[in-house]
Amino acid sequence: MDNKLKGFNKKFPLILVLLVITLSLLSACDFLLDDLYIEGDQQEQLSVSGQDLIVHFIDVGQGDSILVQLPNQQNMLIDAGDNDKGQVVVDYIEKQGVSRIDYLIATHPHADHIGGMDHVIDHFEIGDIYMPKVAHTTKTYMDLLEAIDRKNLKIRAAQAGMDITIDDVRADILAPDSQLKSDNLNDYSIVIKLTYGQTVFLLQGDAERKTEEAILTSGIDVEADVIKLGHHGSTTSSTSNYIDAVDPDYAIVSAGEGNKYGHPHKEVVALMKEKGIILYRTDRDGTIVAISDGSQISFNK
Repeated sequence: MDNKLKGFNKKFPLILVLLVITLSLLSACDFLLDDLYIEGDQQEQLSVSGQDLIVHFIDVGQGDSILVQLPNQQNMLIDAGDNDKGQVVVDYIEKQGVSRIDYLIATHPHADHIGGMDHVIDHFEIGDIYMPKVAHTTKTYMDLLEAIDRKNLKIRAAQAGMDITIDDVRADILAPDSQLKSDNLNDYSIVIKLTYGQTVFLLQGDAERKTEEAILTSGIDVEADVIKLGHHGSTTSSTSNYIDAVDPDYAIVSAGEGNKYGHPHKEVVALMKEKGIILYRTDRDGTIVAISDGSQISFNK
């Protein structure tokens, strides 16, 4: 506890003490956010390599982590699991022969997505970092900001309409909306449409119905071959209308075996079956690897 709080009279209302702590954490977050964020997206053109695009849906238990090995030999990491999964993610990435993360994306500030990210930052050379511009008061979130600060890195504030173009691969950011105001951090999830040749991956983070509806209302083309379902296959996401618009051949759920939330929910599993979508699950299948040559996608499962 802060030294200033130690002198408080023990009878001082607990609610005011908690308020002081919360405001202090928010102030610290705001300070780091103001210092770390930069504006604008990044577009980079490099020589075409003609190699495969490989998307690894890493089994991190009840959490998310996706490694994207780009055809030009660059690498993108989207989320890094919970606090106890940092070494798991680092070990997996190193086994792929990767020493640099060129694009690091934290979809939103929940621990099961960013908990291991400070560990990743400490172990690899890092290029551009993308995060939604929303603060959180947890130690996990502060650990991430401090890791970024230690390496003198900056954060690009991700929002709908931005894109990252790397040779013949394009990553369109479909969410969050820059005007979004919500008490639900899942609503701030970065949604990425990753296009390589004729193949498309739609990576939803923990995006829920509100985000799905906003994307559909915008008129953006969301049709994709593979969708990483939002919120670990929860019924808060994957509405029938949205899945119809995406019209995927494959769906991925990242969830922990025997997790207490019941993810993926039986209703979502039934929806995939009803629509003839092949479902892969990290809780059942372990790490899932999808390989695209620009025209076809194959899986290691």
